[in-house]
Amino acid sequence: MEKMIAFCGLDCASCGAYIATMTNDNAMREKIAGEWKVAYNFDFTPQMINCHGCRATDGVQIGHCSQCEMRACATKKSLSSCGACPDYPCKTIASFHEVAPGTADNLRA
Repeated sequence: MEKMIAFCGLDCASCGAYIATMTNDNAMREKIAGEWKVAYNFDFTPQMINCHGCRATDGVQIGHCSQCEMRACATKKSLSSCGACPDYPCKTIASFHEVAPGTADNLRA
């Protein structure tokens, strides 16, 4: 599958929520909700596992992605990604890259 890089460098095309939404796979939604309950200590339900990707303008983004500071900033500045920002790397994106391996490489590519 081709990469679909979010403003921050995450690959939406490899995200289970995006894949489950695009394939309308309810079993996958259930599996992801269970995994994310444990990983993020939040009571995810399968109904919450819906996402059209970071760059979608229809408002269907998973959890924090819909309220993401990096997404909001890049959109406000009409940037293709955080990597295209004259202030890159700002404190916010640098902190994110520390906990999300590969995202900085995705932005450089």
